[in-house]
Amino acid sequence: MKRHLLISGATLALCSTLVFAQDAPESLLPPTMQPSPATKAPSPTPTAAPDPATSSAPATGATPVVQPVTGDEGASTTTSAPAPSTSRIPTVDELERLSTDELDQLLGLKPRFDIPRAAQRSLEQVGVIGPAEGGLPATLLAKQPASLVRAALAGTTKPMVSRWGHIMLRRALASRLGAPDGMNPVEFAALRTATLNSIGEHAAARALVQDVDTANYSDALTVAAIDSYIGTADIVGACPAVRLNGGDRDDPQWKMLSAICRSYAGEGRAGNRELDRALRGKIAPEIDVLLAQRFAGAAGDGRRAVNIEWEGVSEINPWRYALARAVGLDVPDNLFDGSDGYYQVTTATSPMVSLQKRAAAGDYAAAKGVLSSVAMVDLYSQIFETSGIEGESARVASLLRGAYVGEDDAARVTAIRSIWGGQGTPSYGRQVLTAYAAARLNPSEELAGDAFPLIASMLTAGLDRDAMRWATVLPQGSGGWALLALAQPRRSTPVDVNAVENFIGDDASEDQRKSHFLVAGLAGLGRLQNSDINDLTGDLGIDLARETKWSRMISRSAEVNNPALVAMLAGLGMQGESWNQMTPRHLYNIVSALNRVGMSAEARMIAAEAVARG
Repeated sequence: MKRHLLISGATLALCSTLVFAQDAPESLLPPTMQPSPATKAPSPTPTAAPDPATSSAPATGATPVVQPVTGDEGASTTTSAPAPSTSRIPTVDELERLSTDELDQLLGLKPRFDIPRAAQRSLEQVGVIGPAEGGLPATLLAKQPASLVRAALAGTTKPMVSRWGHIMLRRALASRLGAPDGMNPVEFAALRTATLNSIGEHAAARALVQDVDTANYSDALTVAAIDSYIGTADIVGACPAVRLNGGDRDDPQWKMLSAICRSYAGEGRAGNRELDRALRGKIAPEIDVLLAQRFAGAAGDGRRAVNIEWEGVSEINPWRYALARAVGLDVPDNLFDGSDGYYQVTTATSPMVSLQKRAAAGDYAAAKGVLSSVAMVDLYSQIFETSGIEGESARVASLLRGAYVGEDDAARVTAIRSIWGGQGTPSYGRQVLTAYAAARLNPSEELAGDAFPLIASMLTAGLDRDAMRWATVLPQGSGGWALLALAQPRRSTPVDVNAVENFIGDDASEDQRKSHFLVAGLAGLGRLQNSDINDLTGDLGIDLARETKWSRMISRSAEVNNPALVAMLAGLGMQGESWNQMTPRHLYNIVSALNRVGMSAEARMIAAEAVARG
């Protein structure tokens, strides 16, 4: 089958003074020592430099020969800067106020590259993980339409409803990939970085932009890169982009970043002067400039005391939260009221934040797929081993220990239930925390009543083989059975339709959403006969066959066996904060397409998660 997807038009972006040569320089030698005209040395005759392309002998200082950068068609192949303009000579006072970058620009000395030419990296493939490390094949998008990839990534601006959908999309975006036909590799990197930022994967986004030489950044990649550095509170990390790729930016955040970067480049006094002017000029809220002064003041001779008062501050934003974390300040809890999940994800993944606060935010980050089960266990293990920590996080850490080393399975299940929290639907983030503890339990009829949430917990970490041990103790049509019917790694026969009908009959979820997702998931995995699909969807009043432009695109991508396109389009269709925003038809198309391109593990986990959380 051809792997080329033929889709057109798819729409799914210096020193204190200057010295110049005089026309008639005056000799500094006394008259008796002036050389006579006959003894004057002849002027050197200019010699044409050899053509580096034809010279066979190496020359000291010759420009190294490097491989042209793929996709940088408009870039000059030389780093020589234009001669400085002498139309207006700055005054001494003006020169003293200029930054190093501004002086370099004035004199034509500003380098285009921040690393040696011989060490520059190709843009042919950009990413963090290669195929040998679990990434997707690098050439998957080589012959695919740029318009489709651009639309899919540009349209993904929100977190995923599915934890496993998030994990799948992160893997695809972080893979070492070549750009699709007709798309500049830098644009492709910028789109992927922006999408990673939008789903809360700022560390992955930062790693991706660091795989591109700063001198090659476009405006869009610079913006996305700075967002990733702010998301990880790595303010100084943004300085290469700020100092090399300023362009025409003149917004308040850029001015503050420029001043900070001057301070950390050894120009502390000059950086502080810029921030003082910013504060007097009120280019941004006072708290933002004060935090920038506090951060910049930690560098070199620019040290100064800056008092931060949160009184009068009514809201939080990424810039002030990043700087507050970077300087070790606590942000009042009330500023987070009504904020979105951005701050929970950044808190949970910030090593400079207290363990208690990271744990409180960890439930959300784990449910979203940002934190793994192993990362959650590590976090609570640190809490358990750290003296002086009290409160909810300490209680959960103690319970987690009991979930592993309780005297028997009954005691361990009791500890696990307590971690999940009270009655009703367990916290999904806490289920991520207990995945490996649940997998250590021995299946038994006595524990069958807890099988559904225990199996759901195991599947948050992809422990499908551990979960399948429960198959022998679960009745057909039960909740645990439904999860196993979807999560089973291999199945040679269709699922018994009578068992599915039994599940539907006992389904007490709102609008029978679990039943809708079960049928859609089984159909997408090819585990129901066509006649049974028609009967079940008719009884439930759902239509899995209706097509949209998105469904045709993801189906066509599956037909040509392109997992990268399928993953990106699946991410586009899974945006939202709640599973209430997911329809059975979308689930069916996503599961089916993933299953057809060899991503059956992701397909099974997404389908099972839908039933567990629907």
